[in-house]
Amino acid sequence: MRYPDSVRFLYALGNEIKTAKFGLERIRILLDELGNPERDSRFVHVAGTNGKGSTCAMIEAGLRAAGRSTGLFISPHLQEPTERIQVRGEPVAPKQFAGAFDRVHETAERLMTAGEIDMHPTYFESVTAMAFLLFRDLRAGTVVLETGLGGRLDATNVVNPDLCVITPVDFDHEQFLGNTLALIAGEKAGILKPGVPAVVAQQSPEAAAVIEARARELGARVIAQQEAALTEVHVNARSSTFCLDGEPLRCPLAGAHQVQNAVVAALALRELGVSPDGIARTVWPGRLEWIGDRPPVILDGAHNPAGARALADYIREFFTDRRVWMIYGTMRDKSVEEILDTLFPLAHQVIATAPKYARSLRPEAIVGMAHGAPIRTAPDLRAAIDLVRREARADDVVFITGSLFVVGEARALLVSSPAVSTEPRQ
Repeated sequence: MRYPDSVRFLYALGNEIKTAKFGLERIRILLDELGNPERDSRFVHVAGTNGKGSTCAMIEAGLRAAGRSTGLFISPHLQEPTERIQVRGEPVAPKQFAGAFDRVHETAERLMTAGEIDMHPTYFESVTAMAFLLFRDLRAGTVVLETGLGGRLDATNVVNPDLCVITPVDFDHEQFLGNTLALIAGEKAGILKPGVPAVVAQQSPEAAAVIEARARELGARVIAQQEAALTEVHVNARSSTFCLDGEPLRCPLAGAHQVQNAVVAALALRELGVSPDGIARTVWPGRLEWIGDRPPVILDGAHNPAGARALADYIREFFTDRRVWMIYGTMRDKSVEEILDTLFPLAHQVIATAPKYARSLRPEAIVGMAHGAPIRTAPDLRAAIDLVRREARADDVVFITGSLFVVGEARALLVSSPAVSTEPRQ
């Protein structure tokens, strides 16, 4: 099957959140029939609510800088599904992606015909199996593996990792994971394995108690973020520097919250016997990513309450002296009102819009939740960007935020557009 056809089939399986089927039986049967490719790489398994993608990217960058042959599995993608499966710092080629899809799809069809599985593997299960095949075929020695939803019953939770990592636990996807931090933390702690060390970010007391109890049950040694000595922290609008146990390090990702993610990544790299210096080489699109100047255009996928709080802190710290334009679009299944109450009071002008996805929340519905914020609507992202281009001054700042789908669509429109000057991430 050609790459576009493989992508269409995956999308036809349904939204990867709404159609999630929790449980490991189907993925295990599928992987067994494929020759258990998940046994041929070493893994760092990462769960959490916020910062897990950034933390994965930093761990992978550090491993690669140390000369390791790396793999990286992330979700969701911003622009192309190939971004989800990366080897040695690059997304796999469309032809490789399509080839892996064919093998997984043909195997699934055979298993369904034989009655060994009840349905075709879901979008996420399929891509997870494809990733394991490609990591084996392309000899990715150490793979940084991000969970999708939760952890305990996530399709990635079939590996026997060298290290587990749990980033901060917060509220998101409560309809699947539970409506208390204790329940959500229990799902995230499901990736812990007997005797396998775990790096754990600083947590709320409720989440920490659950994670620590599970680690004790399994005899898993915990490397706790709060036990490391963090000093000399300097954060600017583009990056940060700090000392960890006296060792100077640089994080190239913007936002004070990335310091905490970088500390977790550094502790993970140390546990793996690798210098954390390579974190400085991290590239992670769509998270406080500067893609333009005069005015600055900054992309950030603040898609849940904790992400919105981090973005709000960033705006207050660096842009209180500028007019803030905010282009915002989101999905219907998010905690929208809480996010809007956090972000919209900081904006001179909000443009509510919608990405090109069926789950998008209508701009008019966003207006109804805006509680008096200065807000206008645009039918799509291109129209919203055109509006801001006409009216924003060179000394304003523009944030395009909300769903990662909005961020991905904005990157496709703006990164290669001559109307917006681009500059390297610093």
